[in-house]
Amino acid sequence: MRMTINPRKREAEIVVADTGVGIPAEEIERIFERFYRLNRSRSRDRGGAGLGLAIVEHVDQLHGGTVRVVSRLGEGSRWFLSLPAGPCAPASP
Repeated sequence: MRMTINPRKREAEIVVADTGVGIPAEEIERIFERFYRLNRSRSRDRGGAGLGLAIVEHVDQLHGGTVRVVSRLGEGSRWFLSLPAGPCAPASP
């Protein structure tokens, strides 16, 4: 997994890339739904409740940002989180 942060004039973009199995194109629009689990065959105790990406999207939107994913089967996924730039906090002594 690799994470990069791309500062821009009006926003910061965080990109997280993995080399996993990828996500089928027909599933991408649903992965941010609450309780949606991509792999339904996994039991809940092994696969989570399906809330993680819904929480990420909600928190990102509360801060005025956006989140999206680009994925290819067999190659992995890239997750893009964009947050508006704000004033920097003063440095601590």
